[in-house]
Amino acid sequence: MYKSDRIKPIIQVALDLLETDRAIQIAKEALDGGVDWLEAGTPLIKSEGMDAIRKLRENFPDKIIIADMKIADTGAMEVEMGAKAGADIVVVLASADDSTILESVRAAKKYGVRIMADLISAIDPVSRSIELEKMGVDYINVHAGIDQQMTGQDSLAIMKKVVEKVSIPVAIAGGLDAYSCSQAVAAGVDVVIVGGNIVRSADVTASAKAIRQSVDSPSATIQLKRSPDEEIRGILDGVSTPNISDAMHRKGAMQDIFSMVPGKRMIGTAVTVQTFKGDWAKTVEAIDEAKEGDVIVIYNGSRHVAPWGGLATLSCLNRGVAGVVVDGAVRDIDDIRSIGLPVFATCNVPNAGEPKGFGEINSEIVCGNQTVKPGDYIIGDDNGVVVIPKERAYEIARRAKEVEKTEHRLFEEIRRGSTLSEIMKLKKWEKH
Repeated sequence: MYKSDRIKPIIQVALDLLETDRAIQIAKEALDGGVDWLEAGTPLIKSEGMDAIRKLRENFPDKIIIADMKIADTGAMEVEMGAKAGADIVVVLASADDSTILESVRAAKKYGVRIMADLISAIDPVSRSIELEKMGVDYINVHAGIDQQMTGQDSLAIMKKVVEKVSIPVAIAGGLDAYSCSQAVAAGVDVVIVGGNIVRSADVTASAKAIRQSVDSPSATIQLKRSPDEEIRGILDGVSTPNISDAMHRKGAMQDIFSMVPGKRMIGTAVTVQTFKGDWAKTVEAIDEAKEGDVIVIYNGSRHVAPWGGLATLSCLNRGVAGVVVDGAVRDIDDIRSIGLPVFATCNVPNAGEPKGFGEINSEIVCGNQTVKPGDYIIGDDNGVVVIPKERAYEIARRAKEVEKTEHRLFEEIRRGSTLSEIMKLKKWEKH
């Protein structure tokens, strides 16, 4: 399939799951939504082996099936494995040695399959694409890997350069959604490869249809460019503190800090306050330092004397502050709840301290046994409060979003009648 032969862009769904039966069910729903090709993802192949490809072929005899084996060595042997299992296209690593690429191409011709070369982590992807075409591969896949996506890298800029240099079909992969798919198609890509935004969706068919629409009518998909902070906040707005904790490998959660205003959620960047038991001068002065959308984070260290109350909370509301976290007590709890600003603290008590003025604003502090620096992202909900270091905010937000997508998919499968242990195949993974 050369560019001149293309009727419409192809949607390839990456079944990056661990269980074949779940992959088959999701594949059926994705096909109903308009995807064209089915990919046995690398995690699925590592988990289930060539049997995953065999079962996909058995269930979908008329569909193009891709074996994302990311071959790095023994090219002929692994292409033969993929071909005999039922794959139509086998994926090799573009960074593999030339001898491996050439052996893979020879084996592909022998067994009647095609080769897709995956540029993931390639040092010079454009030059390597030219070399790969000369060696006889059938497709180039411009691919930002999941860990690369989490740090803000994407494939689109590289893809635009690659399509200008090669005549064979070009695919793109790496965190694609409806908008980025439409951008890629408008830039000349032949195959869009979508994983999480389809397979982790609670409604796979609807998500696939949205991708199909964006691919078929790319000019109709418009999205305004957002600043990094707007993008981070936008992602965090759709995830819970448990999602974030999972994304951080159970790190970042403050200890013994609870919501004083149930049902309220906050997202913001930290203005930190270090003060002493009951001294509320610096905590109140921090309100004047805070900008709209900030969260004031206070270490006070006392469960018996409050450095924060209703008047300070109302002042924050007027300034557009997103919320307050106190390692210690607060008071005027009825006023705080009436005002409605998100406030998180250790407890509430009646008595306040005195404004002595000790302490400092915007220094590194420890709050809830977590280190907090000015500018770190603070997220609070009824589960508690988590801290995301500002230098990793985009990465953690993206990883938390992937956790959230997975959980939505699991909720949907449980609603259909499965149990959590059945879905997760817990007995399969237990040590015996």
